[in-house]
Amino acid sequence: MPNSRKPFRTNVGFIVHQEVGYSHEIPFEFESAKLEDLEVSHLVGSIHIGRTPQGLIAQGKFSADVALECARCLRSFPQRLNWKFTELFAINKDSTDENGLLLPEDMQIDFAPILREYALLEAPINPLHDPACKGLCIECGQDLNEKDCGHSQHPDDSPFSILQKLL
Repeated sequence: MPNSRKPFRTNVGFIVHQEVGYSHEIPFEFESAKLEDLEVSHLVGSIHIGRTPQGLIAQGKFSADVALECARCLRSFPQRLNWKFTELFAINKDSTDENGLLLPEDMQIDFAPILREYALLEAPINPLHDPACKGLCIECGQDLNEKDCGHSQHPDDSPFSILQKLL
């Protein structure tokens, strides 16, 4: 099934030739993996592939750690992501759904782009390594979680603070 060079590329030709209703489970477990440009660690999951009249339906459930950057202090930290997906790979163009996925002629599906897309959808927009993160000093850039630099962090020190009074 999966090969070492492309571990998420799977031969599904044997499922295509089965009766409608047939299904097969493909487990995945990697200490580290690369989903195109996204590096993950401790990836665990599986893809359940079922035969339908239109083609193959792939349902996946995965979890992995990714390195994110704190939106306040720019510190890198690991974040556990959990995601699921359901995609239909149609046998012909007439059977496609809104995603437009077609089974390749060689019957080899590379799930890496799909896993990457759904993992990124689960990543927080403004990741924080700690909800109480103090961030960086607005004047000198010191990480306020490590030490206080003594600068005032109040926004009314800004040259634009006079505009606040107009509201």
